[in-house]
Amino acid sequence: MFDLFLPLILGAAVGIEPETSPIEVTDVIVEETLPVLDAGSGDDLSAAREPEPQLPMGKYTTALEVRPILGMTKSNWVGIREYEGQDLVYFSHLLAWRCGLWDIRYGINGAPAETVVGMEPCNEEFAQPNVMVDIENFPPYVVYPLQSVESIYIEIVFDDGTTDFAQFDRNEVRIP
Repeated sequence: MFDLFLPLILGAAVGIEPETSPIEVTDVIVEETLPVLDAGSGDDLSAAREPEPQLPMGKYTTALEVRPILGMTKSNWVGIREYEGQDLVYFSHLLAWRCGLWDIRYGINGAPAETVVGMEPCNEEFAQPNVMVDIENFPPYVVYPLQSVESIYIEIVFDDGTTDFAQFDRNEVRIP
């Protein structure tokens, strides 16, 4: 019985609110002002991939290790910030756990999650392989016109081939 309440207890301990209502998505689609990040590593939405071995090594580089964390922190997957007259859509949280993922895909304002976020390869040579060292080539955000992002749909593909998704209204993920 305790395992039924553990996610709620852990969520409360770190300030995570349980989801209580569905989120509406608008039908308005906007064009990006900058080119979409290229996945760089040949990521293809239709590519057939073999699941990676799921051996927990304590480095959080497999779906087995990152899935529980991303499940409990789903409300932090994305953030929208108004900055210098633009909407910046941040994927920082997901990128911090990217070593257990194949893809981060998203769609804006009702569009399907077909745009792949470029991800820096895992840095296995460091104690924390998820560390982001190449922000210049793999920025943690994409840019849209100011107040054009009303909603965002996120889909993540774990390195074992499974997926998870979330959908957010702008006000739910707006950051200062």
